[in-house]
Amino acid sequence: MLFVISGPSGVGKGTLREKVFNIFPDLEYSVSVNTRPPRKGEIEGKDYYFVTVDEFKKMIKENKFVEWAIVHGDYKGTPIKFLIDELQKGRDVLLELDVQGAMQVKEKFPDGIFIFIAPPTWKDLEDRLRKRNTEGEKALEKRLKDARIEIKYKKNYDYLVVNDNIETALKKLESIIIAERCKIVNYKK
Repeated sequence: MLFVISGPSGVGKGTLREKVFNIFPDLEYSVSVNTRPPRKGEIEGKDYYFVTVDEFKKMIKENKFVEWAIVHGDYKGTPIKFLIDELQKGRDVLLELDVQGAMQVKEKFPDGIFIFIAPPTWKDLEDRLRKRNTEGEKALEKRLKDARIEIKYKKNYDYLVVNDNIETALKKLESIIIAERCKIVNYKK
């Protein structure tokens, strides 16, 4: 089964992803490829595979991505081989994607479970992005502008989780995964 969590920058996707794996260690996680420089604390091969733009473009030509997009000026993509291999083995996979990527994956994997992570308010989102202090004002404004567009896509998802409190949002995410795994159509003996 494929689970996709997605939403604008600053909603807590990465934090939720990390916590979900503590609850469901049997979930597989596909690490995305990214052309931006690593942020403080990010680990190569755990958070992203960091590559140059030229390396990324070569991977596009070689059809190595299930989805890719230019997000906030950087290339991001999800390697297709890992995803297909794990799903064929009957393993559940979790992807953490931006909205563009999630919509591309939905076209190719319409039976996936798509979960939109939303901020409680616009001000909360802006405050979170500012507190993160990972980019300048111009980049921050671009992220906020993109977020206004991305939030409109929430209607294309199966579930909506408002991240007003990380523990409450995690409980909702946990409940979704459990419920989907318990559906007769998805049940594995």
